[in-house]
Amino acid sequence: ARAMATTTTRATPVVGRGWRSRRRSSSRRPWSWWSSSRASAVVRGVDDVDVDGLLALEDDAVRARARAMTRGDGGAREGHGSNRNVVTYSPKVFVPVTKTCRDSCGYCAFVEAPSRTRRANYMTLEEIVNVARAGARAGATECLLTLGDRPEAKYVEVREELKEIFGGREDGSTAEYVALAADAVLKETGLIPHVNAGILTRDELRALRRVSASQGLMLETTSERLLLPGEAHFECDTKKPRARLRAIELAGEERIPFTSGLLVGIGETRRERIESLFALKRLHDKYGHIQELIIQNFLSKPNTAMASRPDCPLEELTWTVAMARVIFGAKMVIQAPPNLTPGQEDGWRALLRSGLNDWGGISPGVTPDFVNAEAPWPHVEELARLCHDEGYTLVPRLPVHPTYLRADDKRTSVGGSPVWLDDHVAPFVRRLADAEFLARGVSWSPGRPESELKKESVDIVGVNGGVPFRRTSKDPSTCIISHDVRAALDALASADQAFTDDDIVTCLQARGDDFDAVCSAADALRKEQCGDIVSFANNRNINYTNICTLACTFCSFSKGKTRAEEVELRGNPYLLDFDEVSRRTAEAWARGATEVCMQGGIHPSFTGEDYLGFIRAAKAGAPDIHVHAFSPLEISHGAQTMKMTTREYLKLLFDAGLGSLPGTAAEVLDDEVRKTLCPDKLTAAEWLQVVEDAHSVGVPTTSTIMFGHIDADGPHAWARHLRSIRDLHARTHGFTEFVPLPFVHFEAPAYRSGNSRKGPTLRECVLMHAVARLVLGPVGIKNIQASWVKMGPELASHLLHAGCNDMGGTLMNESITRAAGATFGQEIDSTRMREIIASAGRIPRQRTTLYADVTTVVP
Repeated sequence: ARAMATTTTRATPVVGRGWRSRRRSSSRRPWSWWSSSRASAVVRGVDDVDVDGLLALEDDAVRARARAMTRGDGGAREGHGSNRNVVTYSPKVFVPVTKTCRDSCGYCAFVEAPSRTRRANYMTLEEIVNVARAGARAGATECLLTLGDRPEAKYVEVREELKEIFGGREDGSTAEYVALAADAVLKETGLIPHVNAGILTRDELRALRRVSASQGLMLETTSERLLLPGEAHFECDTKKPRARLRAIELAGEERIPFTSGLLVGIGETRRERIESLFALKRLHDKYGHIQELIIQNFLSKPNTAMASRPDCPLEELTWTVAMARVIFGAKMVIQAPPNLTPGQEDGWRALLRSGLNDWGGISPGVTPDFVNAEAPWPHVEELARLCHDEGYTLVPRLPVHPTYLRADDKRTSVGGSPVWLDDHVAPFVRRLADAEFLARGVSWSPGRPESELKKESVDIVGVNGGVPFRRTSKDPSTCIISHDVRAALDALASADQAFTDDDIVTCLQARGDDFDAVCSAADALRKEQCGDIVSFANNRNINYTNICTLACTFCSFSKGKTRAEEVELRGNPYLLDFDEVSRRTAEAWARGATEVCMQGGIHPSFTGEDYLGFIRAAKAGAPDIHVHAFSPLEISHGAQTMKMTTREYLKLLFDAGLGSLPGTAAEVLDDEVRKTLCPDKLTAAEWLQVVEDAHSVGVPTTSTIMFGHIDADGPHAWARHLRSIRDLHARTHGFTEFVPLPFVHFEAPAYRSGNSRKGPTLRECVLMHAVARLVLGPVGIKNIQASWVKMGPELASHLLHAGCNDMGGTLMNESITRAAGATFGQEIDSTRMREIIASAGRIPRQRTTLYADVTTVVP
């Protein structure tokens, strides 16, 4: 086919201009515009690729290859943070800062002539912020600031208005005004600006980088032919390929996540489209900054120079999307605006089957598409249903794509926010992000019931992480479970248990029907292992001190503000004496508690003798009570101060009455997470060694994970954590349970300094419990506990349908979670606990710390 293509004449479509017959050869006419340009090499590099071979491929073959690459058929997991089963869109508001422009493209209906009326050419900052504020209330995450290209270069009226805006300064520019607008949007509404401001200088790109997460400039085409009279870009200096490629290159040099793409159907040929795609690819290969490609189809508009040109056919649009996928590979995000798609639903399906994996920005009923005002946004519920039918879950995203933010997987990370975002912008992005750095989409965070939260925005996703839609049938057979999740669930359930960490990650990232499948599998295993019994313990927490020498960035218990209004929530520094510990233990026993759980900060004066003293004090208050005390960190600290090995010290504690260890201070057993989250604590290996030592001397432990916080904390880190717990238990059989602890962000130093997310989403909380059952249950960790302190009693009861069989303890005086800003944690009595469990259709049973039945139950 390649040989034939170089020797035969073939009709090559020139969309918008009819058909032109051209002879294929390896030569092409010179690019006079590029003779001295740095960008010249980029375009001349197209000579090194087999454009003729690509053109010779049958259209259906290109689309089939593109679809296979997008779905990962036969390949590695790539795409949106390694989840190839989602299609994304950006909930945005569209803000036309100015409609004036120095160019007059033949297809453009957006640009308006400048007005001589005072302050009529630019939206005011107040107007811009008001639109963004309305978007935030409607669930948007992006504020798209778009405008004409540097109109002050052409129009005196615009220059005069800029002079007035900047208080008489002569050098004020449109780009500078956009930077002011972006900063105002960011600070006053929390929406993330994405800026399309035309061709910019390096200094302008830098200034906008400080107040936005991403920027964009459509290449459109590298065809200089379209600069000729009668063509789309005639007399449009900013549309010269050299200038646009240089601007895109500058963005790469400045590490700006960047959007670019092609405009299809304005008179270019297929060959020219391929050449344009390779021009972008060579820049991306060098800088890695092109985060998404927009393949936008031309639609003719009245009162424009190209009003009589035919619209771009769907076949050309899908061919170009497919070719972009083939050229850029599986990792690239490729979008096409759904409001412009020919044929709407049929066209959307065709695009999904041609390699598309993103729909771009869609306003949640706040602003129109000002560039294509005649084309209304589709309803996202319609898109969600169609995506589902095609085997995808529609998920909202942020203006900057996950690849540039995720840091939990070294295989795919390109540096994360320290490389790609300004420090001023990154905290705003984290507040809107989930663990995969897609949009949270929900207002709930761990530690507060929805009834007590001030709703700052509407929820745009369901619990399963996808955009809700009305199913055409309630038949379970209409559920579409992806191949990835089916394979992962099969591997987790296999007799040889030969699954990989990627299988765990796949389940932790499940959305839509995949989410339901993971939860169902976990619930089935729970029923097989535990039946319908849900257990709980009657216990008391004794946090004996909040004074700590460590500097954990997540901890609000021992660190934080000391303003008077905070004292009631956080309390002053304190240290309980042994008599008070004894008194609280005796009181707990009198109220029917079978356990005291004792933990505290690493007090600067503590030695191993202090921990022994706390055990003796508890036993003096209630000799038969179970003492569940001291994290592995406290054990290590005590052993070091007494110059003992941890095993020797554990034996000493055991002889004094220690019954078991809480497996806290684990946080996430991944040292990339720990070096930022808790740099002073044990390493992952050290934590595991202390726990293994405890098991070896007959002291059982619980296991925990505290998740949903910093950039490095995500599904890959969680998978490594679960694997570590599983592997240790397979050797020692010493874990009694696994307790996921969602991060409560409200008062955490990491959140207040802008370095963490707002805790895990509800979907992530549910999946952590469900996947823990699937990973840990088969090796004998049969008890998966729901933390009502973090989740709230009602949501914790819902976890009983996702693999959980235990509700933890009734507690009394839990302090650590409340210090983080949670409204739960003080106490639930046994009667109320039974009611919560029964409301979920389960059978309540009071237990001991080690899961034996309690023979005498005291309410």
